[in-house]
Amino acid sequence: MEVATTKPFNTETFLATEGPGRSISRHAARQSFFTQGDPADAVFYLQNGRAKLTVISNRGKEATVTLLTTGDFFGEESMAEPGELRTSTASALSVCMVLRIERERMLHTLHEQHAFSDFFMKFILMRGIRTQADLVDQLFNSSERRLARILLLMADFGKPGEPEPLIPHVTQETLAEMIGTTRSRVSFFMNRFRKLGYITYNGRIRVNLSLLNMVLQDSLPEQNAKRPVLLDPPPRPVQIHTRARLV
Repeated sequence: MEVATTKPFNTETFLATEGPGRSISRHAARQSFFTQGDPADAVFYLQNGRAKLTVISNRGKEATVTLLTTGDFFGEESMAEPGELRTSTASALSVCMVLRIERERMLHTLHEQHAFSDFFMKFILMRGIRTQADLVDQLFNSSERRLARILLLMADFGKPGEPEPLIPHVTQETLAEMIGTTRSRVSFFMNRFRKLGYITYNGRIRVNLSLLNMVLQDSLPEQNAKRPVLLDPPPRPVQIHTRARLV
């Protein structure tokens, strides 16, 4: 009589396939995965595509919290306590394939599979570091530099593997929400980035390596991004005569 053997757990297989408590679905651009205030009953894993998290204030103002890319978990607030509600809205920026993991299944796997626990913990730690960097960026950097950083993050510069310079369609309103400025300022910065060769823009934005180099070298032309330098007006003849008498 043969003894049934179970296959060893594999994190990549777990996140790429359906199974008990796991389902895969396809979402079109602008389609929501969940909405702020919904019951938080599952964790999501973005297998492919780009998405975003947004929040709406009590006054109805919407703000983009973060962008999501392939390999990101989201909706992890569901693991805090039973009956938790969603604190944000998750929606697709491009066509996405997403794995939905029910809360109980996610908790069970974390408890039983140490390799998966390590994988998930590393993601949570990296997200915390990213959130802290976002806060520092918001507090200390100019809006132009914040825009440059967001564009580089969307193009996956700094991540393992090759970057994806052609980023998903994103509106200037969304970029303005993320960096805390107005759409007109974003338009101004984008036009300047294009003139300087940092990006190309024809329906979709292509981020060039030169933008990364400029950020690393701390040489963005931010002086023009704030307000023009006021030069002293040329001296009048009376002033010239007066100064000559004083010498």
